[in-house]
Amino acid sequence: MKPRAVTGLGVVSAVGVGKDSFFQALSEAAPLANAPYRPIESFDATNYPNAHNTVYEVPHFDPTKYLGDKGLRTLDRLTKLLVVAARLVMHDSGFKRDGIYVQSSPERVGICCSNAYGSLEAITELDRVAQLEDARYINPAKFPNTVSNSASGYASIWEDLRALNVSVSDGNCGALDAVACADIYLETKRADALLVGGAEAMSEALYLAFRRLGVVGKGTLLGEGAALFMLEPLEHARARKANVRGEVIGYGTTFHGPEGEELIFASAEAMESAIRIAIADAGVEPSDISVVASSVSGIKAHDDAEIAAISRVLGDVPIAAPKSILGETLGAGGAMGMAAALAWFGGAVPSPIVSPLFSTPSATTRLHRVSHVLVTSIGYYGNASAVVMRAPRA
Repeated sequence: MKPRAVTGLGVVSAVGVGKDSFFQALSEAAPLANAPYRPIESFDATNYPNAHNTVYEVPHFDPTKYLGDKGLRTLDRLTKLLVVAARLVMHDSGFKRDGIYVQSSPERVGICCSNAYGSLEAITELDRVAQLEDARYINPAKFPNTVSNSASGYASIWEDLRALNVSVSDGNCGALDAVACADIYLETKRADALLVGGAEAMSEALYLAFRRLGVVGKGTLLGEGAALFMLEPLEHARARKANVRGEVIGYGTTFHGPEGEELIFASAEAMESAIRIAIADAGVEPSDISVVASSVSGIKAHDDAEIAAISRVLGDVPIAAPKSILGETLGAGGAMGMAAALAWFGGAVPSPIVSPLFSTPSATTRLHRVSHVLVTSIGYYGNASAVVMRAPRA
């Protein structure tokens, strides 16, 4: 792929709302497991007394602070998270000021984003009404929220994004795969700039699914949030004198399915292949990678497969685990990893380091000079994706 400029970031996460809160949290690198008690707000957790130990929502999330108090009544949590992130990135990138376009036009700006499990909140609510009462009592105003691309659709409406609207659904790898889609649309001039990233919202259904899989309570912390960055051709960013925070220069993805009938499956082979493809696509050497923003989340089989794949390609490169700070954000995870890379380019020291091979002085030195970041995502179905990012050049 051609180098693409990242010129803005809008982020809503378990460590706060906005770029400044996010970068500060990445600088402090305080694991969520050490965070003070937070009550769960997205669902009634009365029947799950230990849920607060494994669920970390966006604290005190109030979209009215960013969107006003009109037009939000029928929107679900996923949509509100994504719309707030969209508003933040439009202003951070300089395309808007005080809600008004000051650069480019609505027809040349679009969105390409991911969510893994869609609006489970809305789907569950409508199913409950249909099953426990009658389908006649379903609220038609909330039905659009059940469609997988409804959140990005509302983001387009709220921020007047008319170039294109694409939703990618590929589990944990979706946000990185959205980068590949965006690259195609930019290359074919479908847009001058695209909001790219992902979002995932906490809900009772999502919590129960991971609880029944036996994942929560064994090291995995479920998070939520949305991260969108503005992606545009380098020449376009330079022409409008944008602040380039980083560059995306390579992408790779692979799938190796399980031989049996495992419900969830991690493929080290797929992860290794995706990393090699991404590095080759970026035109760099493995030794150029300063640090990896991994998707290590506490699921041992997946973490072991991912670390093994990274180590086979890159040796003793430092491997950071942003999800220990942000939680497992699923379809938003890759975008959160890319946002972490922007923080590291800005001077935050990557942490915590999880690689068992990270021990040499040369690797320690590289932590303070982050020039290239490999962002990885390993899926639950044998899929894996990777993106290479480069620090902004003078």
